[in-house]
Amino acid sequence: MSAPPIEGKWIACFRRAFEMSGIGTGKIVAILSETQSRAINVKLAELALVELGARLFHVSMPTPPQTDPLPVRSTGASQALQRHPAAVKALASSEIIIDCTVEGLLHAPELPEILAGGARVFMISNEHPDVLVRLMPDPDLQPRVALALDMLRGARQMRVTSEAGTDLRIDVAGAPVRGNAGYLDPASKVAYWPGGLCLCFPKAGSVSGSLVMAPGDINLTFKRYVETPIRMTVERDYVTAIEGSGLDADLMRSYIEGWGERDAYAVSHVGWGMNPRARWDALVMYDKADVNGTELRAFAGNFLYSTGANETAGRFTRGHFDLPLRNCTIALDNRLVVERGKLLPPLA
Repeated sequence: MSAPPIEGKWIACFRRAFEMSGIGTGKIVAILSETQSRAINVKLAELALVELGARLFHVSMPTPPQTDPLPVRSTGASQALQRHPAAVKALASSEIIIDCTVEGLLHAPELPEILAGGARVFMISNEHPDVLVRLMPDPDLQPRVALALDMLRGARQMRVTSEAGTDLRIDVAGAPVRGNAGYLDPASKVAYWPGGLCLCFPKAGSVSGSLVMAPGDINLTFKRYVETPIRMTVERDYVTAIEGSGLDADLMRSYIEGWGERDAYAVSHVGWGMNPRARWDALVMYDKADVNGTELRAFAGNFLYSTGANETAGRFTRGHFDLPLRNCTIALDNRLVVERGKLLPPLA
């Protein structure tokens, strides 16, 4: 899609998302962006905040030069702030930050300092507004996400299986959990739109087994549907073998090897999608530049396996894969939460 004009319906959509996040008259709000941000989302955020009467200011940073050996996508670890002390201080002094950076602040090194200052962060994923409108935050989803997080927080083991051959055992005891329904509820310090994902960051040495990607599963780093099977062997968190005779396996092997870092092969986070509005097939309808793929992380009933940085396990790398799989069965301590790709009650 070419750069679209401003639409009143999109302003209304942003306004509603901000209202749900507690933004109103007099609220001190910063819009954080960078020179490569999606300009229309920055403008829509500004117009909606002005309508709401927020005390608005912008922090706009130059996108830093590319220094990694490979293209980097969808890490959730924006480098836009570059630890700039004045920018970080300004953001920390606000009440809410509307994060319109390309990669987002979720894993950015400056986030702890910003949150310690009292600010909260509402991340708008780098999506075309059409995606955001379809996936408007849903307050009815919030209690189900909260229940899922409680279930995950209280579990000791996650078991993931599929007819394609996936069989993973994951120790989730004490693993930090994360998830939201796409807006800042009063208890949240960080939320992101689109929402509807429940996940955790396992401790070191917690994940072993086989992960098999079948046709129709997604490699979101590549923004590409898998067309030929990929079988990965996981031993104590690390992918030790990537087997498959097709292009998909070749691309995965080449990209992950290109980082030259063992931690690029390690698990980052695991979880499942809960958003009934999100669609696994939506990727075919957009040019790659128009989507960040958050929708495919959140579609109800997916199993999301991600490689890369995991602060809980003390691992830091820019190499990253987000891999949503369909048709998996997920059990927490022998209690099914997803069966063959279908989210089960009471979470559904």
